[in-house]
Amino acid sequence: MTKLLELNFYATPEHECSYLPNTQATTLFADPKVIMTTELYTELSQLGFRRSGHHYYRPHCMQCRACTPIRVPVSKFKASRNQKRVQKKNSHIEGNLIQADFHEDHYLLYEKYIQDRHSDGDMYPPSREQYRSFLVDGLHCTHFIEFTCDDQVCAVSVCDLLEDGLSAIYTFFDPDFASLSLGTYAILWQIHEAQRRNLPYLYLGYFIKDCQKMSYKNQFHPFEARINDQWMTENHLFDLAQQQTNPAQ
Repeated sequence: MTKLLELNFYATPEHECSYLPNTQATTLFADPKVIMTTELYTELSQLGFRRSGHHYYRPHCMQCRACTPIRVPVSKFKASRNQKRVQKKNSHIEGNLIQADFHEDHYLLYEKYIQDRHSDGDMYPPSREQYRSFLVDGLHCTHFIEFTCDDQVCAVSVCDLLEDGLSAIYTFFDPDFASLSLGTYAILWQIHEAQRRNLPYLYLGYFIKDCQKMSYKNQFHPFEARINDQWMTENHLFDLAQQQTNPAQ
């Protein structure tokens, strides 16, 4: 069994950043040949890594620190007024956790979502092969959350069950149901699922202040952000900002 200290990492050459225009990025990948266990995956998540298919990565940019890992300590979570409204608005929607697998209706929903919401992104044009490699291929700890409204699948979330929490990988939904704020509802559902399982965290991936598609991730309070190789609470982040603003104090 490979341990974290024995794991090799590989950095990519600089490439165009997927999130910020006119920016070059470097990505650090864990050895793709390693046999990944839930224990090792959990340790990587604690270090700010994310999963895409069979790849485990984190940003490794020399001149930029815009990508900030975010997680929610779920026992302390307090829903905002808007999040409470989203929960109430979706009280009729059922969420079921199922094992990750390819389902044609899920793929067609994903295809519709990408074409409507992300036709300018890396995942366009969608294909069944790309969908499988991105979301279906994973570990035994990978699950789908199928959200249904009147027996119709309206959204699907992909999440990984780690030793210390859930890792929210991706959510796609029917654009016809956009008014229901299903992306927010899916995160709230996963927070409650982590609470139900007595797991401490929901990992949300990277918060990027200047990228609108990623900026929602600091709206779930309280959150923790990984900065300078340590997880900081919101209070710590506030104190750090104050010190940087008033260094003489």
